[in-house]
Amino acid sequence: MSDFQQDLKLIAEQVNSHLKDYLQNQFSDSKLYEAMDYGLFSGGKMIRSYLVHASCKILDVKEKEYIPIAAAVECIHSYSLIHDDLPAMDNDDFRRGKESTHKAYGEFTAILAGSSLLTLAFEIISSFNFNISNEKKLKIIYALSSCSGHLGIAGGQFFDLSLKNEKVSKDKIINMQNKKTGALMGFCIEVAAILAGKKDLEEKFRSIGIRMGLLFQIKDDFLDKYGSVDILGKPVQQDVAKGKNTLIDYLGESETKKLMKNLKIEIEKDLKPFPKTNSLLDCMSFIINRKN
Repeated sequence: MSDFQQDLKLIAEQVNSHLKDYLQNQFSDSKLYEAMDYGLFSGGKMIRSYLVHASCKILDVKEKEYIPIAAAVECIHSYSLIHDDLPAMDNDDFRRGKESTHKAYGEFTAILAGSSLLTLAFEIISSFNFNISNEKKLKIIYALSSCSGHLGIAGGQFFDLSLKNEKVSKDKIINMQNKKTGALMGFCIEVAAILAGKKDLEEKFRSIGIRMGLLFQIKDDFLDKYGSVDILGKPVQQDVAKGKNTLIDYLGESETKKLMKNLKIEIEKDLKPFPKTNSLLDCMSFIINRKN
């Protein structure tokens, strides 16, 4: 295991520990609680949590200030995956090598579990136990809610589903992917500037995160096209089967790889003026080269 992977694992453990402690105080003997737990602790790499950590490292933000934010991000991400897998959306029966939440607990329970995780994210941030200024809390809540709804994840998913089997432009595909994947990753990096009180860096950091998200989504599309069911833990070649629009299909493989290379160069250039960027750059390399 590389140093980066060990660091990634460590951050995931810290964030999961925070989430487990938080949920223990809310324990409910119900299938809804079980489904929330099932969808939240699903064995993912938690790259978004690491992006929060890596960006906060650049600006010397304390761990106690960013771990709750990373926990909230994981709640948002898990909500989106639970809902994405539903029969009315992507209709996927497996996620990360195990049954999707709706297959394990039923559709209405999965819908409610996803919705509950969405609201839990904002409960974590607004908690009186999370000791940052109210001004920063409001900015964080606004930024996270903006990238979760129709201007972000939900809007991206809507366009992804509604534009199936239609020919759309490169700009529309990028806009859809920036909403569906990039918006939350944009928040993950922007939040470091908010916590550090660096208003002048918020837009720049958000832009870096959105481009990281586009890299992540393009790599996902390559993995869907050429990946292995055994390694990915879910069916492959689903984009073509479902008539989804991807940059690979629009640009071709060679041009899409060139786009990825250019995005990487842009991000490296934007991060050059800052110290302590190794963790964030290592994460970008991992996103580009990952096998699942």
